[in-house]
Amino acid sequence: MLLTRIKGPRDLDRLSQEELDQLAAEIRSFLVDAVSKTGGHLGPNLGVVELTIALHRVFDSPKDKVLFDTGHQAYVHKLLTGRQDFGNLRSKGGLSGYPSRAESEHDVIENSHASTVLGWADGIAKANEVLGREDHHVAAVIGDGALTGGMAWEALNNIAAAKDRPLVIVVNDNERSYGPTIGGLANHLATLRTTDGYERFLARGKEILERTPVVGKPLFETLHGAKKGLKDFIAPQGMFEDLGLKYIGPIDGHDIEALESALQRAKRFSGPVIVHCLTQKGRGYTPALEHEADRFHAVGVIHPDTGLPVATDAASWTSVFADEMVKLGHDRADIVGITAAMLHPVGLKKFADAFPDRIFDVGIAEQHGATSAAGLATGGAHPVFAVYATFLNRAFDQVLMDVALHKCGVTFVLDRAGITGTDGASHNGMWDMSILQVVPGLRLAAPRDAEQLRAQLREAVEVKDAPTVVRFSKGVVGPAVPAVGRIGGMDVLRTPGPDVTRPDVLLVSVGALAPMCLEIADLLDKQGITTTVVDPRWVKPVDEALAPLADGHRVVVTVEDNGRAGGVGSAVSQALRDAGVDVPLRDFGIPQRFLDHASRKEVMAEIGLTAPDIARQVTGLVAKLDGRYDSEQAATVD
Repeated sequence: MLLTRIKGPRDLDRLSQEELDQLAAEIRSFLVDAVSKTGGHLGPNLGVVELTIALHRVFDSPKDKVLFDTGHQAYVHKLLTGRQDFGNLRSKGGLSGYPSRAESEHDVIENSHASTVLGWADGIAKANEVLGREDHHVAAVIGDGALTGGMAWEALNNIAAAKDRPLVIVVNDNERSYGPTIGGLANHLATLRTTDGYERFLARGKEILERTPVVGKPLFETLHGAKKGLKDFIAPQGMFEDLGLKYIGPIDGHDIEALESALQRAKRFSGPVIVHCLTQKGRGYTPALEHEADRFHAVGVIHPDTGLPVATDAASWTSVFADEMVKLGHDRADIVGITAAMLHPVGLKKFADAFPDRIFDVGIAEQHGATSAAGLATGGAHPVFAVYATFLNRAFDQVLMDVALHKCGVTFVLDRAGITGTDGASHNGMWDMSILQVVPGLRLAAPRDAEQLRAQLREAVEVKDAPTVVRFSKGVVGPAVPAVGRIGGMDVLRTPGPDVTRPDVLLVSVGALAPMCLEIADLLDKQGITTTVVDPRWVKPVDEALAPLADGHRVVVTVEDNGRAGGVGSAVSQALRDAGVDVPLRDFGIPQRFLDHASRKEVMAEIGLTAPDIARQVTGLVAKLDGRYDSEQAATVD
């Protein structure tokens, strides 16, 4: 196999055109076989095989910087840079699903949030200029979906301002992000895909006019001088050239020879150039091409021959939300849905099918989505903006200054909150409850099970004068966790019994960690430590009944699937201080560091967010209060 002989990008230089085509076929076969066993981003990588080969033949990585926006399409890049062990892809100790500086000097950007690559490229190109590195080049690959993000256009505006600073922008145009790309830019690129270039028209015109006596040549020169307007009429790539960017394309993104020619021309140019490549997401794999929803953008473990899942998943948090949204849509005509190019992943497809006129896909533009939601609320609708928890970070200013300041009734539904695991540091939803704590008036719900998700979503959309947030985990929804009582707005999940006058521990359970918190209480009970377990349901604002309840316990413990800094534990602590309740508090959550990719269970074990770990520490805390602390005693909790 040719692939096994590729240890680095320069090994590509000695291959013939026929061998390059064979290598592309081998890579596709490898990807289908490997990713079907581990899960991962299959469709995007099948679409960029030839493009990645051409990039590494034209540019000299790592001296030249080859950058990938989002990074989920970097599997081919990994294969060509010496990383061909995909056996533990996205698992602990295995390859990351995104570029990783720890893996290779060829990887530059680790942040897998979209629309950032052009900002990176602009900065690196400026550094090359400042430091006099004239033989260094920058090539940034960005998808047409990522070009719907405002950051990309902010960067383009700056890149175009330096007409003599070399930088190659490769637009990987497959008409999709997760699903089909939408918006004005998508329409423009579609026009470029389907219109013959003006160069061909102009060449034919020149041939005819130069054969015309007397007036032919002057007329051609007049037309050539007016080529900008002519160009916009025939092939409106003028949008890019209006910014001052040289445009090459459209290029067949699966023709290595054509790609190399275009990239070489762009590399030689002394300013910024856009190379527009047309690719096919899922290319070469029939099940992906026939999957209209997202062309196998991301898959779990599948049968490689059929593309069908190996196991049928149980009900997920996302599916519970999806079904309840449809019910809400039938109940209330003012409910509308908003997605940032992720209709399927966030569970709004069923709502879109039922109410096609009440769904808005804003593209990869979370900032715009939040402000547009404020406008919808001002106009009398109640928008439900469903987005991954980690991506709401990008719209914080809009949540604060547009939605909250204006007291707009907007509901944000945060999917994949907490530790997500296999997608690594940038996809863990561990920041939302900390960031949102500072937003005045905002109310934040963390459902513990499917029933509570349905109930709290309905409670959220009843709020008309403030933003509301409902956050839930990735994956399968757990078993129902019934309440045994209610104190204020909080559900009581466990009591120490009527004979206990002052229980030892008040355990505040946040969201999907309720089963684990009940397990902690069981472990504490075996140590003779009495525990009350409550679920606040709405973790912001802190329930007024919590402080008096805490005052009746010796220790307060909070457990949350969020960063410890500024999270629910911090908010509870402040609420107790404000109420004059002087009870020791211990908060358990995610440490403020970027977590390596692994399964959710493995990550939680690594950071000590497990029932035995927490019970052990709480046992030690109670023992200290009793004046009888014994490290060996604390170690017996398991």
